[in-house]
Formats: sequence, C-alpha cells, structure tokens
Amino acid sequence: MSVSAMRSKLTDDDVRRLVKGENDEERAIAAHKICRAIDQGPLSRRERQSAESIMEIMSRDAAELVRRSLAVTLKNSPNLPRKLAKILAADIDSIAFPVISSSPSLTDDDLIQVVRSGAALRQVAVAKRKSVSAKVVGVLMAEGREVAVTTALRNNSAQFDTAAYDTALERFGDRAKVTDAFIDRDALPVHISEKLVSLISDEAIGRLMKRHELPPQLAVELAEGARERATIDLVDQAGRTKDMRRFVQQLHLNGRLSPSIILRGLCTGHIVFVEWALAELAAIPHQRAWLMIHDAGTLGLRAIYERAGMPQRLYAAFRAGIDIYHDMDYDGGSQDRERFSKRMMERVLTQFQALPREELDYLLDKLDANDQEVSPQANAA
Repeated sequence: MSVSAMRSKLTDDDVRRLVKGENDEERAIAAHKICRAIDQGPLSRRERQSAESIMEIMSRDAAELVRRSLAVTLKNSPNLPRKLAKILAADIDSIAFPVISSSPSLTDDDLIQVVRSGAALRQVAVAKRKSVSAKVVGVLMAEGREVAVTTALRNNSAQFDTAAYDTALERFGDRAKVTDAFIDRDALPVHISEKLVSLISDEAIGRLMKRHELPPQLAVELAEGARERATIDLVDQAGRTKDMRRFVQQLHLNGRLSPSIILRGLCTGHIVFVEWALAELAAIPHQRAWLMIHDAGTLGLRAIYERAGMPQRLYAAFRAGIDIYHDMDYDGGSQDRERFSKRMMERVLTQFQALPREELDYLLDKLDANDQEVSPQANAA
C-alpha cells in the first residue's frame, strides 16, 4: 500500500472515529494513528491542507487525551504548522510541555513569548530544547525563574554569550544550584570563572579548577594561597589554558616557573606547556624550542635544557619523559587527553625509577585522584 493510499485509508477510517468516537480513549488512539500518518514523509500541497484541517480539529478537541496525542506524536515534526504549535504551547502544561521543549515549528519569538509568560515549567521546557539560540537564552537569563536559568546552564546546546553569563551571575550568583550549573558546563569564559571564585565554596572552587581555565594571575595567587580559599594545581591549569604563552609568562613573572612544575607537566603529558616553559626560560621562540625538543635528537634537548638553566640532576628524568611521550599516541576517543595523561604517568612511574621523591609522590597522588574520580562514574554506569 502506498503512503498516499495509507493516508487516505486512515482519513476514511479514523477521522470518523476522531469526530464520533464513543469515548476519549478511542478518539485519542485515532488521533495518534492520524498523526503518525501525517508525520511519515513530505506532504503534497493538497495533503498538507487536509492534514492541517484534521490537526486543527484535534487541537480544539474538548478531550485532553486527544490534544495530548497530537502534541506528543507531532512534537518533533516539521509537519506541525506553527499556528497549531502555538495553540498547543498555550494549552495546559501536559500538552504544552512536549511542544515547547521540542517543536521545530516554534520560532525564537514564539519561545521568547513563552518565557515572558512567567510560568516556570514552560520556561524550563524552553531551556531544555536541543538547541536554544543566544537571543532566547538572553531573555531566559534576564527574565527566567531560577529553575529555568539553572536548566539552561546545564544545557550545553544552549548558546550563551558574555552578556547572558553575566546576567545569570548577577541575578543568581548567591544560589549554589546556579553556580554549580555554571561549573558543570563544558566551557566557561575565563572572566566568568574568575568571578565565580569569589562567590562559591572551597569545595566548588576545587571542581571549578578541574574543569575550567582561570586567569593566569589568579591561578598563581590561588597556588600561593594568597586568597586563603583553595590551592590550585598549576599543572592542571596549564592543560586548560587557551593562551599558553601568557600563562607561562605569568608563572615566570611570579617566580613559579620552576624545574619541578615543568617536570610535572612533562610527566602528566602536558607537552605544550613544557615547550613554552623551556622557550620562556631559554628566551627563544616557541617554534625553535619545539624543534630542539622534538626534532633535533638528544643534543637539541640537552642544549635547550641547559640554556633554560634547568638542573642537571633532573635531565635524565626529562630525557626519559620526552622519549616516553614520543612512543605514545592519542587514541582519538572521548576524554582522550585524560586517558593520555594517565597512561603517561603510569609509564613514567614504571619505566623511570630515578624520579625525585617529591615528584614521585606527586604522580602517585595524581593517579590516585584520577582513580577516585573514575570509580563513582563506573558505579553509576
């Protein structure tokens, strides 16, 4: 049976039940079958007109079950006309929510109107959509309830610009649920991370530092305990910074670019940090440092190592770390950087036994912390 014939059959057999069914359940089943047929593929002009007439009947049906059947079945369908999507979005919550949260027929202006209605549940429906434009997010942050703001922050498909982040922080920066949602985002602007530090608990600062980049000077201050709030692992921050040159320069200016931190960066697989650090200390361009470390054999590494004023007692560890790094590859999978870092630490510990005790303890502590983070995730899975 062709799609057109099936639609015709459904129209003949089911529209009658939709209009004259003995009870709400029977009519809701008929509505579902009709909607499924409508959603099966592109519609001709004539079919679209017929479908819209049928859907309009359903959207105004007195029975909640019938209207809900229409909303749920066609919530993702481009064949649901905008006019009817707006009618359903203005219906009771059980009917409005699936349409508001999913329908591609609703425009940004329609969604903004929903947000400005002030109803928390409907604002949440907007915030949960698979894609939320910066225009809609801006209105949500400025006018939305706390629960909707939190939901949008936890939706990494919601497009936040700087103004939206700032607005949310100004309105709800004192609410732990909101600041936790900031921390849990995949990415944050550096200036937002900086603002969060003064608003959140020590425990939350720890989580923030594990996920997001901080301004170099703030990272140094936290590492030195100047804020007396939390300590920071500058090696971890090196792995997150988007401006490695500035980060390394800031460490150097503050006397924090030590042989120990560079060795730790190498042993945890942060090779770009090592390159920039040695370039900074040796006062040479990064490109030249890269060649000396990776492409000039053992003499190149020794030359830049000595020019950077690094201690001879650690050279063997650096040489071993570079060799191990060159023997490894990224696997291209999810959380690749974290797995690479873990494998790098494990190989350094097993293949090079002459690490200073302080660096050995650091690597063991890092591996232990990684294992503790993985265990809850494995149990949850």
